[in-house]
Amino acid sequence: MTTTNRHLPFFVIALLLSATSARAQPECELPVSWSSSMHGNPIVIGCSFQIASHILGDNRRINVYLPEHYGESGRRFPVLYLLDGGLKEDFLHIAGLAQISAAYGNGQELIVVGIEGVDRRHDLTTPSSLPADLKLLPTSGGAESYRTFLLRELRPWVENRYATSGHSAIIGESLAGLFVLETLLRAPSSFDDYIAVSPSLWWRGGALANEAKSLLRHGTFAGRRIMIAFDDPAPPADAAKKERAQQDAIAAAFDAVKPSGLEYWFIRPGEGHATIYHPAALEALRTLYGSPR
Repeated sequence: MTTTNRHLPFFVIALLLSATSARAQPECELPVSWSSSMHGNPIVIGCSFQIASHILGDNRRINVYLPEHYGESGRRFPVLYLLDGGLKEDFLHIAGLAQISAAYGNGQELIVVGIEGVDRRHDLTTPSSLPADLKLLPTSGGAESYRTFLLRELRPWVENRYATSGHSAIIGESLAGLFVLETLLRAPSSFDDYIAVSPSLWWRGGALANEAKSLLRHGTFAGRRIMIAFDDPAPPADAAKKERAQQDAIAAAFDAVKPSGLEYWFIRPGEGHATIYHPAALEALRTLYGSPR
């Protein structure tokens, strides 16, 4: 899902936290766009921070949603790291899915940490030498540095600040879904759970689908889980056929190797690339963190 087509309203970046929290909570400020002449109470959903990254050489905005019972004595929570996690990206609706799943007893309460995109075409892709890729995404190729930022800078920042359980997950769609899948295959110890929605398997001419079997054979995946949601490929027919073949190749690689200790699921919600994220994310939250029905 690209950032250019997101027009969700900018509500507020304050967070209403429980006074009984076992940890000192960060203060939040209202956006400067809110003036004293505005009426009503702000809608509270999360807290927004700017953190400096030495690895990336810039500042990154991080949005955090804490679950309803955060702050209760002795409670610790898994963390869901959300790529494309800006307020005008996917933070509001993925945090909402996490909240509603827990509210109705269908899943564990989660801390959601959204990482706002800056240049997602750079951050979420591995280097490609294909002219078509370089023409389409001229700034591509920064995935390794971005992954290092997530693991060495962002995760310690989160774990030092919040009551985390030590269990972590990462979720993303489109190029972010490709990043999630590639992270499992190339650096499986990075997270415990992976949710890759409609991954952009076309990148590098579908190379990841060709490499998947070898990567699965040589990686260590014990204790890891992944759900991959495939969209229904869109026309034209030739492109759709190629995309479906790449999806099938990924699934076949997992089924052929069956890495020891890895749990994996493939789902096809019957949605296109533009509409798959909500149903796929909800199914993933239910599967990975759902309570017995």
